[in-house]
Amino acid sequence: MSTDYATGGQLLVSCLDKLGAKTSFGVPGESYLAVLDALYDADIRFVLCRQEGAASFAAAAWGKLTGDPGICFVTRGPGATNASIGVHTAMQDSSPMILFVGQIGVGHKEREAFQEVDYRAFFGSMAKWATEIDDVDRIPEILARAWRIAISGRPGPVVIALPEDMLTAQTTAQPCRPVTPAEAGVDQAQMQNVAGLLAAADRPLVLAGGGGWTAQGRQDLQSFCERENLAMAAIFRYHDIVDNHSPCYIGDAGVGMAPHVSEAIAEADVILAVNARFGEATTKAWSLLDVPNPKQRIIHTHASDRELGKIYQPEIALHAGPNQVSAALLNLTLDKAKLAQRKDWLMGLKAGYETSLQPPAQNSPVDMAAVMSWLQANLPDDVIITNGAGNFALWPNKVFSYGANQSLLAPQSGAMGYGLPAAIAASLACPERQVICFAGDGDIQMGLAELGTSAQSGARPVILLLNNGSYGTIRMHQERDYPGRISGTTLVNPDFTAVARAYGMAGVKVASTEEFADAFATVSSSATGGIIELDIAVEAITPRTTLSALKAGG
Repeated sequence: MSTDYATGGQLLVSCLDKLGAKTSFGVPGESYLAVLDALYDADIRFVLCRQEGAASFAAAAWGKLTGDPGICFVTRGPGATNASIGVHTAMQDSSPMILFVGQIGVGHKEREAFQEVDYRAFFGSMAKWATEIDDVDRIPEILARAWRIAISGRPGPVVIALPEDMLTAQTTAQPCRPVTPAEAGVDQAQMQNVAGLLAAADRPLVLAGGGGWTAQGRQDLQSFCERENLAMAAIFRYHDIVDNHSPCYIGDAGVGMAPHVSEAIAEADVILAVNARFGEATTKAWSLLDVPNPKQRIIHTHASDRELGKIYQPEIALHAGPNQVSAALLNLTLDKAKLAQRKDWLMGLKAGYETSLQPPAQNSPVDMAAVMSWLQANLPDDVIITNGAGNFALWPNKVFSYGANQSLLAPQSGAMGYGLPAAIAASLACPERQVICFAGDGDIQMGLAELGTSAQSGARPVILLLNNGSYGTIRMHQERDYPGRISGTTLVNPDFTAVARAYGMAGVKVASTEEFADAFATVSSSATGGIIELDIAVEAITPRTTLSALKAGG
């Protein structure tokens, strides 16, 4: 065994290298200077962000896109609390992530030292695991465990506190080895019960989503649904789980759910939920199915046994990974007696989906219905789309049909400010793919300074900024509940294109629909990416609703 000494910071970085980390995101702090020093000599890129919340968003998005844990470094106290928004987002998105938090020295704990926080208590309810490394020799053990926890079962975030004196301590411990995740297998006897229940159904519906999928797993599920005429919906913000152009895909079960999807959930006689949580958005606040025993017969498969029977009691519960389940489903042969009947049910739902993709023309300087039609026809087959939170997100979430190789990064947590950091992470992870970020004027100002991160890191996102001078979602609810009483929702904004140019990026204003294509060509062909600022009337508050209609009780 080698007797060469390394600092805790050097050992930690060596472990990350062995585990396969290539990129990390963070904001520097004196509490983990030893790690920053070790990164100086490493092949792991450190993407310097402007605020810890954005760094953690970027790491969460990296994990969701790549399947490997997104790595984030922040300092103690305020740095960690700022970063908590990304941890919460990663948990709700089932995205693998490891957040490293600089910590006060071991000898100063429990004295309310400068910026001291109990991270196990603070992150315990929002992370899969929150721990602290007090002994430098245990770094390899804990990092290997953290990596495995982050990517196994239901993927999610792990938080590790790093006392600064531990990071400067000397050790002869060797780096950990790479980790291979295990995926829970399938009970073949239970699969025959699944086949019987699905074959007997008149109105079967498949719900799919969550983390941990492979391309093969997604294709297996799609092939099974197509062969057996099974209607399939994605859960909230997992629209890209299968090719939306497939004849079996009927839309997403999420916020702003199209009527045909909510009717499908309510009227289905059998629901097969593959790696899907029965969350608030997917069930319209648990109103579409009776709690805890719905009239629909439920088959629930999930990589985490904690999700099975959590809210709805299934007739068949399978603790198994999504790719194992999908492969097993593809090997099933269903009785063909009701194949034609299932097709009739499916075709009606598919027609509803096609209609939902065609909103009316918008009474706005820039008509987003026309813009989305142009994007659908012109974006690359492997485009990555990101968005934060706000009514603007209805456009990429409800009016865009995702192909087999197109990706969506959007927060199930409804966190504003996610879209830009996610776009930066996506551009760095997949530099050969075009990345489009949808943002609102309120949303982007949660992290507008990350334009500096984008420019400095070499990312090239194209940011479609829908500027309506308002916190649109809140204004919508305000007009519905308190018509005409506008309070706290009107924004006075900067010239966003000038801000982009100040950071060395492209910036183009679009005042009419006809100007969009040329503006897109200008920004997308630039070496830096940038902002296309779209003039949107606040009256056009959603793709299908106006403020006037809301005031009138429509």
